[in-house]
Amino acid sequence: MSSTQLDARRRAQVFAELESRAFDLAVIGGGITGAGIARDAAMRGLSVALIEARDYASGTSSRSSKMIHGGLRYLAQGDIALVKEAASERQILRRIAPHLTRQSPFLIPTTNMAMTAKLRTGLWTFEKLGGVPEAEKHEVISLAELRAREPLMRTEKLSGAVLYPEFLTDDARLVLANIRSAQGAGAVVVNHMAASELTEGGLVATSTLDDGLGARIKAKLVVNAAGAWVDTVRGLEAGEGDVRMSLSRGIHLVLPRERLPISATIIIRAPDKRSIFAVPRGAFTYIGTTDVFHDGADYWPAPTREDIDYLLRATEAALRIDPIEDREIVSLWSGVRPLIAQPGKKANEVSRRDEIWTSPGGMVSIAGGKLSAYRAMAERVVDLVVERLGRAALPCSTADAPLPGGSRELSLVGLDPLAAERLAGFYGDEANEILIAGGDVAAEAARAVTHEGASTLEDYWVRRSARAWFDAGAGLAALAPAANVMGALLGWDAAMKASQIAHCHGINDASRRLLGE
Repeated sequence: MSSTQLDARRRAQVFAELESRAFDLAVIGGGITGAGIARDAAMRGLSVALIEARDYASGTSSRSSKMIHGGLRYLAQGDIALVKEAASERQILRRIAPHLTRQSPFLIPTTNMAMTAKLRTGLWTFEKLGGVPEAEKHEVISLAELRAREPLMRTEKLSGAVLYPEFLTDDARLVLANIRSAQGAGAVVVNHMAASELTEGGLVATSTLDDGLGARIKAKLVVNAAGAWVDTVRGLEAGEGDVRMSLSRGIHLVLPRERLPISATIIIRAPDKRSIFAVPRGAFTYIGTTDVFHDGADYWPAPTREDIDYLLRATEAALRIDPIEDREIVSLWSGVRPLIAQPGKKANEVSRRDEIWTSPGGMVSIAGGKLSAYRAMAERVVDLVVERLGRAALPCSTADAPLPGGSRELSLVGLDPLAAERLAGFYGDEANEILIAGGDVAAEAARAVTHEGASTLEDYWVRRSARAWFDAGAGLAALAPAANVMGALLGWDAAMKASQIAHCHGINDASRRLLGE
């Protein structure tokens, strides 16, 4: 068994290993889908290489609503199979990564008995499909109890609410846990490395950092799990230039918890009848998401003023609060969802089902799908890979083996409750290693380099620590101390440290350019 320690200082050795070996499978894409595929394939005994053009989870997989939910709304669309899979998969994930599946009550306000009855029917179906334990089944609460639970809610037109448990996660760290597990099972993984060419027996990959590294990877089979960039990777193969993806943009706004002091995740009905969420997380509450078509697979898709106002006005209409001013927004994130094109449908109507395609040249591409169902998607892809390779392999075991950090219960005594919640939710049973190292930004940043494959300050600030979204002042105060620690480990000079800090400030400034401070 290999180490799950991703050490960014070993990049040159990793490239050399990629160049010198022949693999059963090369995976392009280090989001949740690619990470899940690499983990599953390696655990079945296949030799696996995984490359990610930017950082693990740097696309859609760090810009989600950060929920592992059963997709209740897809029942209304009649997609029973999707709901069944997502509902049962969340129970599996809870078992293998308890630290990354924080249970939170979800609250759906109701306006009359007919709506309550319809919701209950849907939830009964959902609970039966997903094997929900008796203690976690939904309950109906009265108007009086709703007012007591959520005093901010405007209840004039309501009759009560339905309450049911769902799970919140940190999406980027879920990806990282799968990447680390894949390496622990023998996969060779590297970030900041893009596929530049498909070859007869594999692919050519080039570093996207200024380090001059590259590798010609020999692989019997290539899987394209590039998410929003699936069509781009397909385009590397002659004759595969058609467009199969349809991208939609979703944004989220983060506010201080005291500004939106809610206790449950509240499902809000927006004026266009879509549902949005207000989600409590530690010292913050975030609201999202929008769902509109977006042209181009942008790494940092620019939100529009319409996106921002859509969320603010819907929240203000549902809660008794003063109008939210732009200056109160701590941070915002925006991302694109990779959906399978379905002409004639609105973005929020397009199915979230995944599809697998095989090109004439033999490359397997997977697109679409939901975060909640990533493990089952990966199992289907690896079943196909094993069949295509025509070789014996171990059975899939990803539903039972714990992800790093999820092996045992953790007790963090003597810490501020919010700090303890954050550490336990990020690191699980490895959190004590952060505390022993000082428990501060420096300890986190050092671990990001030596154990979590962070090669840039953005990797730490956005995806290893989520400070870009969930920290006072968007975590800008953490940039300098983190850069000092990472720079010492990675050999950055003063100019490089300044450049890394400026890059992160630029990301924050760009996300806030429409906010009238």
